[in-house]
Amino acid sequence: MTKLSEQLADLSAQAKSAEDAVTAAEKEAHDKVVARKEQARVAASAAVEKVNQEIKSANDTAARNWSAVKAKVAADLNDLKANVAKAKHDLGAKRADNYAEELEWEAGVAIDYAIASIQQARYAVLDAVAGRVEAEQAKRA
Repeated sequence: MTKLSEQLADLSAQAKSAEDAVTAAEKEAHDKVVARKEQARVAASAAVEKVNQEIKSANDTAARNWSAVKAKVAADLNDLKANVAKAKHDLGAKRADNYAEELEWEAGVAIDYAIASIQQARYAVLDAVAGRVEAEQAKRA
């Protein structure tokens, strides 16, 4: 494929050539203008044929490239779907992990509360026993 800068240089040269031909034709006799016109028609036909060939070649290449692009897009889309599914799974697993940690913390607090309740019950029972002993001693005294 021709570089764009080369195509632009060719375009510039062609435009200058057309400009020169018009300037010369304005000064020439009718026969020479008709001959120049015929040369321009032949050159234009050749240029159109070249463009048609390039388009046909580009279409063939484009069809191949389009198939490759479609395959690439499909593969990228599948990768994206897999990444989204993994992210959802990871997020679900992370949420489940966070929820489990929250439940474990709540259970730990409940156990600590139960331990504190048992300690309070022990204290209350020993206080009651001590109170009973003191009451019995007071009766004897």
